[in-house]
Amino acid sequence: MLKFLKEPSIKNLVVGSPGFFLRQKALIEARPLLKCCYDDWYERLIADVRSVPSTGLLLELGSGGSCLKNVEPAFITSDVVAGVAERVIDGCDLPFDENSLQAIALTHVLHHIPDVEAFFREAQRTLVPGGVVTMIEVAHTPFARFFFNHFHPEPYEDSADTWSFGQQDSMMDSNQALSWMVFVRDRERFEKLFPDLMIEQFAFTPWFSYLISGGVTMRDLIPHFLIPFISGVEWLLTPVRPLLALHWHIRVRKRS
Repeated sequence: MLKFLKEPSIKNLVVGSPGFFLRQKALIEARPLLKCCYDDWYERLIADVRSVPSTGLLLELGSGGSCLKNVEPAFITSDVVAGVAERVIDGCDLPFDENSLQAIALTHVLHHIPDVEAFFREAQRTLVPGGVVTMIEVAHTPFARFFFNHFHPEPYEDSADTWSFGQQDSMMDSNQALSWMVFVRDRERFEKLFPDLMIEQFAFTPWFSYLISGGVTMRDLIPHFLIPFISGVEWLLTPVRPLLALHWHIRVRKRS
């Protein structure tokens, strides 16, 4: 059954390849429910960018499958994979001057960074005062833990002692529980390591629409005429997002 549900158009594509990312973008644009989820995420990221009192460069990390630049063309797109974005950039070694970045945006990217301490040192160095790291990440709700442990190929290791992990494959070597570990479980440690950075917001995002849309790895089996009904169900389920949400929006700001 699970094999049938997998999206056939990506079956023979190498995960993380230019062709894979192109197909991923096409799926987002073609699936109304999925596009609504991404539009919601991008609106949150852009709102964070606009909250910064100073101007600077806008950087997106892990842009391979992202459409954020369609919403805000000022973003510099980047990825660790060549040929999928404007620049090849390692988040652990940002090629920017001190106090030069207004915002760093990441959509499903933080949990792929093998050394987040190095990344946040770089963020602390390069952000302007009041600048933000704004991200959409895998949440740590009871349903998210179940879903990502059983129906997703990447690991979800919320009992790991360390934030870092070995990486040979930039897409598959990850820890989807990383944002919870860094910002919730080990928050005191984060605040000691990065005194100039403050964790400002956690907000759970719509999950039901994302789940039944198939995301970018499963088939979309929902007739489009049901979308208004599904949107209504999504609204009704808002109170239970702390139990069921799959993703959350996190904002970290550099102190002014």
